[in-house]
Amino acid sequence: QVQLVESGGGLVQAGTSLTLSCTDSKRTSSNNGMGWFRQAPGKEREFVAGINWNGGSTSYADSVKGRFTISRDRYKNTMSLQMNNLKPEDTATYYCATALRASISSAKTDYKYWGQGTQVTVSS
Repeated sequence: QVQLVESGGGLVQAGTSLTLSCTDSKRTSSNNGMGWFRQAPGKEREFVAGINWNGGSTSYADSVKGRFTISRDRYKNTMSLQMNNLKPEDTATYYCATALRASISSAKTDYKYWGQGTQVTVSS
């Protein structure tokens, strides 16, 4: 059974930083792309950032480009999302996910495993 576990969420003030982590406890993501998505209340789950299987390629949503950085450690089966200069509109539940393929994808349907999510709340 695949298990992705997110951690690092919390309540922070606008302009500050937070780092989210995702651990793949079953070691099933090593050869797959991975991604971060977020979902705010009443909104669709949206792509935030993605990384390919070896970490050599990344992609970001326009809304976070220049502020967020995705990275992974294949040998430790972990993935991180460094979030800087947080804004109130970044408030959401953040999910990590494992892609069907080795490449990056921004489409939810291209991901097969999902974590339970971690809440990030940014106050103004």
